[in-house]
Amino acid sequence: MRTSSATAIGGVVLTTLLFAFSAIARDHSAMNGTWTLVPAKCEFAGQPVVQTGTVTIHERDGIIVVERSFKYEGGAENFFYRDVTDAENNATIKTGKDLKSKTRWDRDALKVTTTDSGAVTLETYTLIADGAMMASVVRPGHAAITLVFQRQ
Repeated sequence: MRTSSATAIGGVVLTTLLFAFSAIARDHSAMNGTWTLVPAKCEFAGQPVVQTGTVTIHERDGIIVVERSFKYEGGAENFFYRDVTDAENNATIKTGKDLKSKTRWDRDALKVTTTDSGAVTLETYTLIADGAMMASVVRPGHAAITLVFQRQ
């Protein structure tokens, strides 16, 4: 009887841990909020340096909004991008004839795929150990860049 009790308790503990892990893994709200670029921690890979920037993420009920605002070193203007996607229904946002954007969760990473005139840019946002957020940006014909953000 002792063996079956231990097995039953072990099964309950394992089941509880699996449910807890699943709930934590699906809680994407940890990225919600406004994040400020930390240029000194970024790797621009020879591309124009971003002097200032913010990323704001809002995910609620499967609707994901990603807003990005950047000012490049030596530049006078800010660049602003906004994507809104219904991730649960696998929606793609189309702006004009040649521009479309898709935002989705891939486990704990938020991925924004933008296709402009056939060229695909992939942005991948993840939380890192020190509580910061890291973004990897891969564009055709360019080296990947890594941006680091701190929560405002």
